[in-house]
Amino acid sequence: MNWRGVLTLVLLAIAIAAGWAIIRQRADLRATGPADARPDYVLHDFQIITLQKDGTEGFTLQAPKLARTAGNHEMNIEQPTFLFPDKNGDRWRSRSATGWVNGEGSEVRLRGNVILDNPGGDKGMRVETQSLDVFPDADRATTPDQVTITQPGATIRGRGLEAQLDTQRVTLKSEVRAQYAPSIQ
Repeated sequence: MNWRGVLTLVLLAIAIAAGWAIIRQRADLRATGPADARPDYVLHDFQIITLQKDGTEGFTLQAPKLARTAGNHEMNIEQPTFLFPDKNGDRWRSRSATGWVNGEGSEVRLRGNVILDNPGGDKGMRVETQSLDVFPDADRATTPDQVTITQPGATIRGRGLEAQLDTQRVTLKSEVRAQYAPSIQ
């Protein structure tokens, strides 16, 4: 065998090894999830005002980051502040670690150190919990988790909450305990 035959065999072996490596690496680079899981846009330091079907304000949202999913238009939000209007024009303010809004804007899920304030209301109520689902079209908020409600002169704790935001009515479902401050005379 001459040097050309040896060189041909060596180059053939290198080509086969390179082809095998490319095929193997290509299999490792395949997407593991659906392509539409990537956001179609991302907002930073923004404010959005959503409208209900009748043209009234659904909610106002402020946050440092929002990513909207392509296809279903769901929004994942970091450190959101939501303002939910009631029938008197006052606004319930919520803050949490994360938030999620469905594509229609009819459901908001707040997770992680959720605080819901009604500073414009006559009771000055604050609700604290770990999760809260808000339905702006129905002016309703719910959670199955532990809840602490504070207002001047009282602290109420319980498990499970059903709140009507438009009428400022809050109901605790179970394990309710109340602590009242002594009145000053």
